[in-house]
Amino acid sequence: MDGWLPAAPRNDTRFHRTTSTDINTPSPGMMGASVLLGLLMAFVLQGHCTESPSSRRLQEGDCASRTKPPLLFNSHNFSMDLRMPGVSPSNSDTYLCMAFPVPTNQDSYIVDFIPHASMNTVHHMILFGCQSPSSASSSWDCGGALGTCKDDPSIMYAWARNAPPTKLPKDVGFRVGKGSGMSYFVLQVHYGDVSAFRDHHRDCSGLTLRMTSKPQPFVAGIYLLMSVDTVIPPGKTVTNADVACDYASYPIYPFAFRTHTHRLGKVVSGYRIRNGKWTLIGRQSPQLPQAFYPVNTELSVQYGDTVAARCVFTGEGRTSETVIGGTSDDEMCNFYMMYYMDRRHAVPFMSCMESGSREQFRHIPAEANVPIAVSPDQMSSMMHMGHAADYHLEQVTDWPEGNLQLGQVSGLALDSDSNLVIFHRGDHHWDLDSFDGRARYQHRSLGPIQQSAILVVDPAKGRILKASGRNMFYLPHGITADRDNNYWVTDVALHQVLKVSSDGRDRTLLALGEAFTPGSDSSHFCQPTDVAIDPHTGNVFVSDGYCNARILKFSADGKYLSQWGAGSLDRRQRARFQIPHSLAFLSDRREVCVADRENGRIQCFIADTGEFVKEIKKEEFGGKVFAISYSPAGDGLIYAVNGDSPYHSAPLRGFVINYTSREILDTFSPKRKQDFKMPHDLVGGPDGSVFVGDAGSEEVFKFSAEKSHRSVKKAGIQVQELEEVEAFIQTRVKPQRNTSHVAAAGPEKQTVDKPSLPVVQEEKKTVKAGRENGAMAAVIITLLLLPLLLVVIIGVFVCWRRNRHGDQKAEPRSVVGILGRIKGKAVGGLNLGNFFASHRGYTRQGFDQLSTEGSDQERNMEDSSDSDNEEYSAPPLPPQPAS
Repeated sequence: MDGWLPAAPRNDTRFHRTTSTDINTPSPGMMGASVLLGLLMAFVLQGHCTESPSSRRLQEGDCASRTKPPLLFNSHNFSMDLRMPGVSPSNSDTYLCMAFPVPTNQDSYIVDFIPHASMNTVHHMILFGCQSPSSASSSWDCGGALGTCKDDPSIMYAWARNAPPTKLPKDVGFRVGKGSGMSYFVLQVHYGDVSAFRDHHRDCSGLTLRMTSKPQPFVAGIYLLMSVDTVIPPGKTVTNADVACDYASYPIYPFAFRTHTHRLGKVVSGYRIRNGKWTLIGRQSPQLPQAFYPVNTELSVQYGDTVAARCVFTGEGRTSETVIGGTSDDEMCNFYMMYYMDRRHAVPFMSCMESGSREQFRHIPAEANVPIAVSPDQMSSMMHMGHAADYHLEQVTDWPEGNLQLGQVSGLALDSDSNLVIFHRGDHHWDLDSFDGRARYQHRSLGPIQQSAILVVDPAKGRILKASGRNMFYLPHGITADRDNNYWVTDVALHQVLKVSSDGRDRTLLALGEAFTPGSDSSHFCQPTDVAIDPHTGNVFVSDGYCNARILKFSADGKYLSQWGAGSLDRRQRARFQIPHSLAFLSDRREVCVADRENGRIQCFIADTGEFVKEIKKEEFGGKVFAISYSPAGDGLIYAVNGDSPYHSAPLRGFVINYTSREILDTFSPKRKQDFKMPHDLVGGPDGSVFVGDAGSEEVFKFSAEKSHRSVKKAGIQVQELEEVEAFIQTRVKPQRNTSHVAAAGPEKQTVDKPSLPVVQEEKKTVKAGRENGAMAAVIITLLLLPLLLVVIIGVFVCWRRNRHGDQKAEPRSVVGILGRIKGKAVGGLNLGNFFASHRGYTRQGFDQLSTEGSDQERNMEDSSDSDNEEYSAPPLPPQPAS
């Protein structure tokens, strides 16, 4: 293969953006373009590492039961599972696709992508959006001419090598549906090495999309800088590939970046150049997991800036020159920026393939030339841990911003808007005298808790959004929010499970069990601890609890369905429950996991049947597991907290556990002088944050893997600001319209940011306040400067009188209109089929066979204990060895 080096003049390397005309007129060229676009992403996603021998493929089981219709959480928010329909490929480098209609004909926004796959089974996944998929089959081979879509597809998400999901900032989403030209999702899965299928299991890897119909102020997009003409001489120690383009569109705000090369790449760096100053967007070794990494600097790219990237290669070990091309012996140089911009002017994809000038790159920061070393141990560790490459939870010490005034915190949950829900006991406490020997509550005469026992809290700041649950509860324990934002709670004094409204009217919608009456039949509980909800069926699972040691299953309307455990010795459980204390429903796996507190273990069961699936028991737990929560990210994550045990000595802390491998990926605990006293419940948020409720210290702790949380508004973009500058630009730019071909000339209106506009604004300031303050400052400054201005005028007059006969003239100033710099680069869509076909020397070898991804198969690849609270009602039993 000669590679696909461009031979056309530089000004011919323009890009085609899909229009309605293009979409409605599919052609063979478009089908080829969809294949080629998938291939480019295959290049980007290909890794070169060795799989860790202890890695395990994802066990999926019955795929059909895992692919569900869209799940509505409330009037705006819903989720959608996209799964392969139980496939078992027989050949390596098999590409299979499956189409899913966008579940609404209105504009909707994807706000989160959650992958469900393991690199041991799946080499990569790509999610396309298009108008017409290539096939109506349940799944089809999209590795040949059939491709993914009949029209030009748009890539919205890509996953490979256990890469972590990229969380979009608040108020940002990928637009699909009505006005986007995307009526279908097409999921492409590349099965590289099919040795994992020797047991002929069926695979249902895929994604969960979290979506909203609520218009997002900002739309996400991707900017690609890519070298196409780099040649790496054999044996040469350093070869640089430089790419740079002037930016000529509306402001964009990068929030994540991704690098890609093949084996010869040492470091890839991306920059914004403004007024000669280079500002780093991102820098990473392409030999590390090629995920999107966060941009740590708040910055914008606006009209007149230049975007630039450098890839550093080495030709050592090669005996012939290496070019950009389609095999594992070729190379690639890609730098991706994931950005957001104002919805009204959003461009979902931009690209740059212009070689930067030597003069320009003489000023690139020295860091761009320094390789990032990657040790074999580091690579092995990172690949083994999958998504947890840079994952460590640290306490957010300034959360909450105010005092929440809590009692014993017994339960935590997230509602469908991702707000934190806190269940606490107010001025009631569980102590030695709370129950008699028959588990009957002894302080009923005190009445119910008069404070608001349920608080809904802003997860970012910790501010109370609403409060409810007055005069309803006696000793709260567990809480879960269902898809309608109703609360399912347990009260150990009432011995009941209650479904409570969240509208602030403190209504009990459903009550299970008899108040203050413990029992062990299907209509009574004895100190029930927690509730889990199946979001697909609405079924309710109850852990019951301190006395009965069983799990009960009810329908959404409270009808008893089944139970397991019940204190009996069950071979599938290995040993009977000793206080099933916390539940987590694994929606993507259709399982229920139980924190079996006194046995110090986590057990998981098939939700439909109660059949035992697996057990996680670690010495690090120290003999007790108090609570668990689940996230479907990566191979699945289980968050857990332990508790004090009289038989073990282990610090109180939280754990992050890989569901598939059962390995502990991370541990976390407070930074403050005080440690956990009695961590009682926890919940993981969609952004990777974890909240822990501590019944001993009566606090809620927040832990985050992010160095700092950045919202969109803090990044300096505000819709009102764009309105101010739009009229200025409209008078200087003529609309450019072309329905058949939109060249890289940009949108119909061009916008620049006013120099006087601040890049970063305080979140609490409004545009109106800014204008008023600005006007007042202008008045004050004018009054102060009037005397000085008078002196200057007098001086100028005197000088003029002295020189009036000199006929001196000032040289006319050169006014170069900012609009004259628009070169039409780096704006619009990328049509790879048109690009490759327009360059001499291009060949489809490797692309037709979709071998580019598979060909790179190197596989480089103050202290307190429970005695103050619940331990009196649950005397510990001697530990039993696990079989």
